[in-house]
Amino acid sequence: MKFQNIQAVLFDLDGTLIDSAPDLGAAVDKMRVDRGLSSLPLAHYRHMAGAGARGMIGLAFGFTPEHPEYEAMKEEFFSNYEACMTERTFAFEGVSQMIEALVSANLPWGVVTNKSKRFAEPLTQAMPLFKTAAVVISGDTTPYAKPHPEPLLEAARRLGMAPNACVYVGDDERDIVAGFAAGMKTVAATYGYLGAQANVEKWQAHAQIHSPFELSNLI
Repeated sequence: MKFQNIQAVLFDLDGTLIDSAPDLGAAVDKMRVDRGLSSLPLAHYRHMAGAGARGMIGLAFGFTPEHPEYEAMKEEFFSNYEACMTERTFAFEGVSQMIEALVSANLPWGVVTNKSKRFAEPLTQAMPLFKTAAVVISGDTTPYAKPHPEPLLEAARRLGMAPNACVYVGDDERDIVAGFAAGMKTVAATYGYLGAQANVEKWQAHAQIHSPFELSNLI
């Protein structure tokens, strides 16, 4: 299958373009060690890396957002992550080549993430991968976060593109829901943080890719 008349490609960030699980895991694991608890391996955290503080704190301590200590622990996690977020984070294999192919084809590309500007801005500015990104929309750029379509629609507005001329690529069901709601073509990236329980077929994305290289077959 090949999408027709595509003028721009938008991506989720964590789990789609970059593997930030090692830094996210390190940030919450430091909290365990600081409390005299045993360190846990990255494999314990990886599958929930896309769930942010809620996922990491849940795995490290078994706390939900309703726990009375959760808010204080969330800020501690954020501070830890802020201090280390570019130490072990890297682009997935094939992502750099995928972006180079888009640039060579004169297709604008950008990022729409639920990561707050506090983290998304310095992270994307620190990684050479994002130098050619035409737009970066954070989780707090608009009043809404995915699965609401507004962040994707804002990205299309900033690019000067009609939503139906854009493709959105993501590794979570909320990405596909947001893409459909925005009227964009949707691509499920299955190489990211998808756990064994994820039923990607149920998301009904327009297409799936199992490696970044496969995107070129769609556009």
